[in-house]
Amino acid sequence: MTITLLKQVTIMLILAGFGLGLFKAKKITLEGSKCLGNILICISLPCVIVNGFLIERTTERVIGLIISAIAALVLLAVAILISRLFMKKDAIAVFASSFSNPGFFGVPIILSCLSGGAVFYIASFIAFLNLLQWTYGVAIMKGESGKLTFKKVVTAPFMIAIFIGMFFFFTGIQMPELLLKSLGHLANMNTPLAMFTIGVYIAQTNILDMLKRKKLYLISLFRLIVIPLVALLLLSLVPSTYVEMKLALLIAIACPVGSNVAVYAHLHDCDYSYAVQTVVVSTLFAVVTMPLIIQLATMIWGVI
Repeated sequence: MTITLLKQVTIMLILAGFGLGLFKAKKITLEGSKCLGNILICISLPCVIVNGFLIERTTERVIGLIISAIAALVLLAVAILISRLFMKKDAIAVFASSFSNPGFFGVPIILSCLSGGAVFYIASFIAFLNLLQWTYGVAIMKGESGKLTFKKVVTAPFMIAIFIGMFFFFTGIQMPELLLKSLGHLANMNTPLAMFTIGVYIAQTNILDMLKRKKLYLISLFRLIVIPLVALLLLSLVPSTYVEMKLALLIAIACPVGSNVAVYAHLHDCDYSYAVQTVVVSTLFAVVTMPLIIQLATMIWGVI
């Protein structure tokens, strides 16, 4: 698992490096990176969610979907509560410590360490996480105290993606091949787009100042250790029959700060440099913390 994490971090840095290089070469501007952010949030990420539901429906998977969806909501609610309690009114810190990066880090690790079907169990987690980022996350960044509206929820790209994904999953209708391939291409844009935009932000970040910023270490502590440990305790209440699901969800919640904190900070004129720093620092520490958290879980849950 450690090797897998190192590979993912390396890939992330390489892709971010391209974004950094393009910005330095003046091939991507700040306004251009903002447009990339809109494509990522409104098209690519929703396609990732829909893809997660394009799997054969069985009774076991339906039950698993329900349990994993409930567990995902509980874990995310706990993460938000802990973050809001300890990060106070620091919007970037609250957002960063609340939301992980399961799409880029979680899925590859799950595919490597568990069965391919385990990814299905975090589809709801990814969907709810992005929905909460789109609503609650944006609200706190705009100083609205997390206020939500019905219209805001149902019209969010991620909620629409959930509806579409669940339609295909429960009806068993096969998506036309051309549409399926197009969806796959759009979903595959997710990681490159996210990392290109991060590269643009990193190009404007002072590395020395970043390493001296104590708040970044506090955010990483809660995102990578405190919240995952609480999640581990909560997931221990789920029957051992669903151990693969438990591990998949734990991997998702133990991931470093999601790159969307920088995307949303940029889109809503917040301190995106600070936001990027939370992603960079937590990602570096995650190489150590994630294997330790997962190893602890396997010991407690008796997984061989």
